[in-house]
Amino acid sequence: MSNLQLRIISGVILAAIVLALTWLGSVPFRFLSALIAGAVFYEWTRMTRQTPARGLELLPEALMAVLLVALALGVPALTFLALTLAGVVILIAFGAARGTGQWDAAGLAYASLSGFALAYIRGADHAGFLAILFLFAVVWTTDTLAYFVGRAVGGPKLAPAISPGKTWSGAIGGTVAGVVAGVLVATLAGTGNQGLAGLAALLLSIVSQIGDLFESWVKRRHGAKDSSQLIPGHGGVMDRVDGLVVAALALYVIGSLAASPDSPAQGLFGG
Repeated sequence: MSNLQLRIISGVILAAIVLALTWLGSVPFRFLSALIAGAVFYEWTRMTRQTPARGLELLPEALMAVLLVALALGVPALTFLALTLAGVVILIAFGAARGTGQWDAAGLAYASLSGFALAYIRGADHAGFLAILFLFAVVWTTDTLAYFVGRAVGGPKLAPAISPGKTWSGAIGGTVAGVVAGVLVATLAGTGNQGLAGLAALLLSIVSQIGDLFESWVKRRHGAKDSSQLIPGHGGVMDRVDGLVVAALALYVIGSLAASPDSPAQGLFGG
């Protein structure tokens, strides 16, 4: 089987599973979000550690396990954020005392907030379903069209020191396509203000590309080509969700400011 065939098959299977769990929402989607967070943390520590952790060095894994359980159980949003903050502070102190740096603390924050944003945006209601579809449409369209436009048009590089393959033409083309996709989803969902939907889509498209560049920087900083080989033909989970999880966090912040930390989607699609 060629790598392209493997990518297509695994991509279709993953998309079907994610969309099915998105439709179900609530507990099934929380478990998916926890799985994503756990995989991201595994890949992060795999890239950033020089040697395997043993003994007390497994403290980050223990703290991450607590957060994954809290995420799967659906504790109140502010409780989860407080637990994450406590875990990050503990790891900062632990790293400082042992002189091992702060990559584990950064990884705990990145992974836990990634799963948190996805889970709490989706929630258990119809507004959460629409909000996640809006997020998927913007980010996936941005990522896909950025690749094809960049390949077709070429031109100046976006950030050659971080990701040599990305171009300004691809970034702009992906952003335009992401905005169109977001407005289309918002229109089909019956939201009344397409202008605000377009602005939100613009922000998420840009933020998702920043998230992509951030993961590329982490990989380049540690000499990794892929975050792992967990997904056949695609590399790692981080390679697939780098833009999505950062955009999800931005969407969560917007929604929670408009509604509440526990029901951010009500501030987006609850009208």
